[in-house]
Amino acid sequence: MDEGELAQRCRDTMYEADAAVRSLDIAVEVSGPGRAEARMVIRPEMLNGHDVCHGGYLFMLADTAFAYACNACNEVTFAAGAAIEFLRPAKAGDRILAIATERHRGGRTGTYDVTLTNQEGADVALFRGRSYSTRAPLVWQK
Repeated sequence: MDEGELAQRCRDTMYEADAAVRSLDIAVEVSGPGRAEARMVIRPEMLNGHDVCHGGYLFMLADTAFAYACNACNEVTFAAGAAIEFLRPAKAGDRILAIATERHRGGRTGTYDVTLTNQEGADVALFRGRSYSTRAPLVWQK
């Protein structure tokens, strides 16, 4: 099995058990170790008192892309920390894309950047996550 196929198996294994992501209809794709995309449509119930998307939902979308990117190398990996910068509001009906890219992975830790854009390609938020690997396999290979 090549690394793209293994990354897809990791994605499938995680997604099947990821009730939070499925409950928000977040779609996740991986193209290989260290890279993932997550997509979500902003629904009315995600809006805050200013009629824009609550930042927690955007953080969750970014964190989802981050999680799938760092687990795509078939090591159970958790977030060690993360930060987000909100650049512009997202509104009901906006289609938000989060693209996670591995910047560094060495030993048990990694650094990942996630860019969130809307349907017009405008940046909505920037996220940086730090990961910690348990080194345990996520899926078993034959």
